[in-house]
Amino acid sequence: MDAGFFLQGLLIGFSISVPIGPVGVLVIRRTLTEGFASGISSGFGCATGMALYGSVIGFGLTAISELLVRQQRPLGLVGGLFLIYLGYTIVRAAPPDPAAAPQRRGLRGAYGSTLALTLISPAVILYFIAIFAGSGLVERQRDYLAAFVLVLGVFLGALGWWLLLSGLVTLLRARLNTSALRWANRGSGLAIAAFGVKVALGV
Repeated sequence: MDAGFFLQGLLIGFSISVPIGPVGVLVIRRTLTEGFASGISSGFGCATGMALYGSVIGFGLTAISELLVRQQRPLGLVGGLFLIYLGYTIVRAAPPDPAAAPQRRGLRGAYGSTLALTLISPAVILYFIAIFAGSGLVERQRDYLAAFVLVLGVFLGALGWWLLLSGLVTLLRARLNTSALRWANRGSGLAIAAFGVKVALGV
C-alpha cells in the first residue's frame, strides 16, 4: 500500500468535510435531535458519496465523469431545490424534549439522504477532478492500486471528521433546553435553505 497516497487521502477527506456546508449543518441538527447514531449515519452517507465520486475519477471512468460535468447545472438545480425543501421541513419541525432519550429511528433514511445530497452536488465531482489532477496519479496511468488507496484515505478521513463532529455535538446536547433546540432547528433549517438557493442559482 502506498502510504503517501493514503495519508494524502486522509488529509483531503478530513479537510473537505470540515467546512460547515449543508451536510455539516444536517449532521449537527440530526445529532442534536435524534442522537449520535443518526448524526454519524448522515456523515457516513456523505463519506460514501465522496468515495463513489473519487472512484469514478480515480479508476478512469472518463465517460461517466464527463457526463457528470456536463450535467452540473441540472444537478445543481435539483440539489438546490432539495436543500430548500429540506430546510423548510426542518424549520417547521418540533424540537425534541432534551430530557428524553434521543430518537433512534430512520438511520437508513439519514444515510440515504446525505448520500443523495452528495451525489447531486456538482462541486464534489469537480473537486475530485482537481484532487486527482494534483495528486500525480494522472501521470501514473492505470495505477488502480494507488487510486484505490487514495480513495480509501479520502473516505476514512471524511468519516473521521463526522465521527468527531457527531461526538462533540452529542456532548453539547445534554446542556441544551427545549428553547435552544427550537432555535437550533430554525437556524439550521434556514442555513440549509440558504445553501439551497445558492446551489440552485449556481453562485
